[in-house]
Amino acid sequence: MKIKQNIIYLTLTALLIISCGKKEATAQKAEVKTELDENTHEEGPQTIASLTEEQIKSVGISLGPVEMKELTSTIKANGILSVPNNNKATVTSLYGGIIKTLTVQIGSIVKKGQVIATIANPEFIQLQEDYLTTNSRITYAEQEYRRQKELFDNDAGAKKNLQSSDAELRTLRTRRASLLRQLQMMGISPGKVNNSNMRSGLVITAPISGTISSISAQIGSYVDISSPVAEIIDNNSIHLDLQVFEKDLPKMRVGQIVHFKLTNNPETEYDAMVYSVGSSFENESKTISVHGTVTGNKAGLIDGMNITGIVSLDKNTTPAVPNEAIVEADGKYYVFIQTDKKQEEHAEEEAPADGKKNEEGPKHEEKTINFEKVEVIKGTSDMGYTAITPVKGIPAGAKIVVKGAFFVNAKLVNSGGHEH
Repeated sequence: MKIKQNIIYLTLTALLIISCGKKEATAQKAEVKTELDENTHEEGPQTIASLTEEQIKSVGISLGPVEMKELTSTIKANGILSVPNNNKATVTSLYGGIIKTLTVQIGSIVKKGQVIATIANPEFIQLQEDYLTTNSRITYAEQEYRRQKELFDNDAGAKKNLQSSDAELRTLRTRRASLLRQLQMMGISPGKVNNSNMRSGLVITAPISGTISSISAQIGSYVDISSPVAEIIDNNSIHLDLQVFEKDLPKMRVGQIVHFKLTNNPETEYDAMVYSVGSSFENESKTISVHGTVTGNKAGLIDGMNITGIVSLDKNTTPAVPNEAIVEADGKYYVFIQTDKKQEEHAEEEAPADGKKNEEGPKHEEKTINFEKVEVIKGTSDMGYTAITPVKGIPAGAKIVVKGAFFVNAKLVNSGGHEH
């Protein structure tokens, strides 16, 4: 009987020990799981920032809705300023000669027809002599033709003689017309040519209005038809050639406005308007030339200058916020919206050492306003506003921080991701 009692006692003791061991293991597992949950929770990013009304007022934080704005999308392209060939001219002489005077220098502004230089050549006198001689021969030929015609009409002269005099008169008149035209091209008035007024020098005039860009001749040098004396360029007709990539070509059309700046002078902005879109690639660059006429101010613009242009495309109505409402962090963009969500608590209130509850009354807490950090994708920027596309959506009618978003973000970062 005693032996049976001992067996029962030992059995109960063993069961009790096993039960206690299971409870302890379960408690340890629960404690480990709780710690893991807390650690995992602490590692999660905090997206809620709390600010007091006093903080909001002191830094001037303003709230407003996401607005629907008509923004103009743009394309950025590089290019160069150039002057069309029909607004450039090489000054040459129609006849060879020695430069006697040169009345311009590089940078001089000239008008069409203005004298650039004068040249001299004895052959010019010979041409005027031929003209005067031809005039005299025509006078004699006309008299001879009238005499032969009168004889022929009275059956006193041969028809052959009349025909010969008529041919001679026609030949001389043709020769005179040719000489007259040559004198006019030389700048000599045929009506003023006489034996006492023959000119040995000719003038070279500007074919277009513009600025002298280079001078190739000098006083005493010989020039002929193939020798340039100077070059003129009309910068008032300057236009820009933008190099646009293939992917942007469908967006380009005639009439679009281009705002551009000089590469070496980015402080001044100029305007142009697209008048032509190219239809072929430029060399091996895989870009297409877009040509625009410079409008408005052209001061300081010179052929060959490098520029950076912004082409204004179509206007689109899209959700937008002021530029300062967007903050950047880790390569992403965010806005802050007012929310009723609360910051998550990460630490429980510690109990007093004596195990007694704090019998003091509740402390007065200052009223706070919470803001949630929402990721967005930036779009077109224009007139101080930027189009946005929320990654996860923004509630309808939500108020966002339109001014002071930087301070809200700094408050969120400085809070260390959580508050105790």
